[in-house]
Amino acid sequence: MKMKFSAMAMGALLLAAVPMLAHHSFSAEYDQSKPLTLKGKFTKLDWVNPHSWVHFDVVGPDGKVTNWAAETPPPNGLYRNGWRKDMFKEGEEIEVTGVAAKDGTPHMWSNGVTIVSTGVKFTMGSRPPNEGPSPDGKGK
Repeated sequence: MKMKFSAMAMGALLLAAVPMLAHHSFSAEYDQSKPLTLKGKFTKLDWVNPHSWVHFDVVGPDGKVTNWAAETPPPNGLYRNGWRKDMFKEGEEIEVTGVAAKDGTPHMWSNGVTIVSTGVKFTMGSRPPNEGPSPDGKGK
């Protein structure tokens, strides 16, 4: 019985460690020497833990459309900075700033998202003056 309990406890520890192994460091995945600013049409917002994702279609110089994914902090951090799940509308033009993925795939870490039609900028950290709505959603 003691052996069975030990095996179960060890299994539980290993399962608990799996999410930690999946979480990569910023510098392992993104290249800070490759800043990006991309404009595209918003497609969706994955409001999920441990990180949310902004997806948008970018038209390249050759006319080819590439769906980009911009990684952001988790929902609670975004919410505290004025973000809401339904704040972007599908097809709306957005500008995303951040840094490129090291592996060359179309994903990035985002520092901010601007709604092009209004010029309203949403950041990932504290809000600079006049950029984005207040956390209560009642204006700038």
